[in-house]
Amino acid sequence: MKDLIAALPEGRVVTDPDVIDSYARDRTFLGPGQAAGAVLARSRDEVATTLKWATANRVPVVPRGAGTGLAGAATAVEGCLILSLHRMTAITELSPADEIAVAQPGVITADLDRAARAHGLMYAPDPSSYEISTIGGNLATNAGGLRCVKYGVTRDSTLGLEVVLADGRVLNTGRRTMKGVTGYDLTGLFVGSEGTLGVITEATLRLRRAPAEPPATIAAEFTSFRDAAAAVAAIIAAGCQPSMLELLDRATLKAIDDWKHIGLEAATQAMLIGQSDAADSATAIARMGELCEENGATFAAVSSTPQEAEELVAVRRLAYEAKERLGACLVEDVCVPRSALPEMISEVEAAAARHDVLICTVAHAGDGNVHPVFVFDRGFTEPPPQVWAAADEVFRAALRLGGTLTGEHGVGLLKRRWLALEAGPVVTDLQREIKAVFDPLNIMNPGKAI
Repeated sequence: MKDLIAALPEGRVVTDPDVIDSYARDRTFLGPGQAAGAVLARSRDEVATTLKWATANRVPVVPRGAGTGLAGAATAVEGCLILSLHRMTAITELSPADEIAVAQPGVITADLDRAARAHGLMYAPDPSSYEISTIGGNLATNAGGLRCVKYGVTRDSTLGLEVVLADGRVLNTGRRTMKGVTGYDLTGLFVGSEGTLGVITEATLRLRRAPAEPPATIAAEFTSFRDAAAAVAAIIAAGCQPSMLELLDRATLKAIDDWKHIGLEAATQAMLIGQSDAADSATAIARMGELCEENGATFAAVSSTPQEAEELVAVRRLAYEAKERLGACLVEDVCVPRSALPEMISEVEAAAARHDVLICTVAHAGDGNVHPVFVFDRGFTEPPPQVWAAADEVFRAALRLGGTLTGEHGVGLLKRRWLALEAGPVVTDLQREIKAVFDPLNIMNPGKAI
């Protein structure tokens, strides 16, 4: 590694085992392999130099951003070089006229949104970790978020990319325009590829006009999680077009209440938090409230101030941290057609009861993305058999209902054992062949995603 140290500016290559270990894992329970070193890159050229060296020396490379991933995609593999992009934090362009931003991968998601709002715009994707997750990580997993019911996932806001390939060549994909169909969609291919095809070093991102007024917000409580899911289906079917529609089950609410004392009622089994940022938001929210009550809500209230609205949304963003306080977590994110959401909720509840496993569930309910979190005692190197059995039932149920194994967290290491159930042999073969085109030596995040 001496030649790599010599080729990069001083301090870029880390060899201290304790420091390397701090970059070797994400937010999963997975134990990392022993990495040979870490590179803390600050520029595209430093990334290119690193990958050229890795190719010449046949060293696997694991790219990472902030390490907030939940599928193990940024977990170090044995003998790898960790390539951290968290120091590449520049927003190199923000054009109000064209409604685009150009950002490096280490930019914090919420920081890009704040920069856009200074010009009356917004960056729409907002994963729950938006205050700590990076644009690069969001691109790598095609992250969604609370507003994706209306504005789509990260791919829907990505116009073009600068990517360094495994051999150090620089590839520019996409465009700066709102439309463009020249050639194959390489931008879409790289978004969600989890660092297995190359390293994203810059992204041209679509911005949108920020709502003129703060969104109207409603919170509804239910005595049945399935009733809450039925209310979601009714809201979507009625054409209310929410900009946020988040569902939390009793176990999640209790975890938050035990931590933050939100005043959870004994009879409440689920809470639905909805927003509308449309011009007629008050009308839309009123209709959503009616539909909640028609589907069994015991209480529905509209926020009267922006501060109240922010407090309601903050409850949703606390969900994962609250569950981490209970134990180790296997975090999943199956996605089903929206009409199948009530049945998917029932399948999760049945799996929890059948295997006596604590499952805390939240959902980006408006697009059918369900996050069942399987909680187990700390200290295990992996989840106990009953947790895997319950997870297996949940995954198979999602596929049976016409859904997918992952809506936004990615495959990483955690879901590879189920991948063939969804992909099938033809898709699996094609994906391996595509990877071989970009990464013939299989050094880019090997063992992940496919």
